[in-house]
Amino acid sequence: MRINRSTLSTAALLVALVASGCTTTQRGPSEWDGLVRQTSTRFDAVFVKPDAEIPAYRNLLLKPADVRFAASWDPNRGGRSMRRNLDAADMAAIQADLATMFHDIFREELTSGGFQFVSEAGPDTLTIIPAIVDLYITAPDVPTAGRSRTYTANTGRMTLVLELRDSTTGEILARVVDSRSGRNTGMMTITNRVTNTADARRAIRIWAQASRSGLESLYKPAN
Repeated sequence: MRINRSTLSTAALLVALVASGCTTTQRGPSEWDGLVRQTSTRFDAVFVKPDAEIPAYRNLLLKPADVRFAASWDPNRGGRSMRRNLDAADMAAIQADLATMFHDIFREELTSGGFQFVSEAGPDTLTIIPAIVDLYITAPDVPTAGRSRTYTANTGRMTLVLELRDSTTGEILARVVDSRSGRNTGMMTITNRVTNTADARRAIRIWAQASRSGLESLYKPAN
């Protein structure tokens, strides 16, 4: 089960509206696919099925993250100086690495909160369907024979779209949207594979911790 294109398109619009002002102003749509927007301090936007009684799911089924680059992103803009251009294989590797990182961090964080992961749907299982969209890497880095440095003030951005569904019926219970940017100190600093990875890991950790807190607020998982 994947988040469909219309969902991701709506998410992109929502992120643009939220980013234009403070998240606490609740900018953007108040309803999405029958889900009603709720006030949230953890994510930019949270939509929940109205009057839904969410069962105390004992297990979590985490689907692979769908990773998509921003439509405006050109990894080879400016000729990349001494670095070689990124090709389709490089871009696919970035997507795969980010999806793996997301999966590992989410499992680690939620497991530490007492949640159990399973590989199949079941009556007591909640399905988590993640997508990372609008991925924009300011200075993508690939190994080269030479030595070069790139200085930027911001390593990029990405947005999480997360759906929670009942694993047996497929009924959608909630959807969240949240955007994160990399380092933005206003000063030019070295940007490379290491700094890009560190920023991505930091953002995913924040999302994982917020997801754990949100699930824990619904019910206390069994020990």
